[in-house]
Amino acid sequence: MAELLSDIAIQRDLGGLAGWSRKGEALTKTYQFRRFMDAIAFVNRAAEAGESADHHPDIDIRYTKVTVMLSTHDSGGITQKDIDLAKALEAAPQGE
Repeated sequence: MAELLSDIAIQRDLGGLAGWSRKGEALTKTYQFRRFMDAIAFVNRAAEAGESADHHPDIDIRYTKVTVMLSTHDSGGITQKDIDLAKALEAAPQGE
């Protein structure tokens, strides 16, 4: 089980993740895309990143908006796994 991050560590890491915020025991960000298929392509990249990290995001798709929520459920909150996956998603191409 991964160790939970302190509130200070979470805030420090969020400072380097534009658009990400903390909602309870999860990190969240909503991405906006020009077209539905761009949103789906991003979801596929997010799924690949999650699979390779063995840490899977919760994803909500609303046409051209994709909301990603990250939490380490078996640890009961936010861990380094969530920060690392958020960074990986930020590094993924966002459009065509």
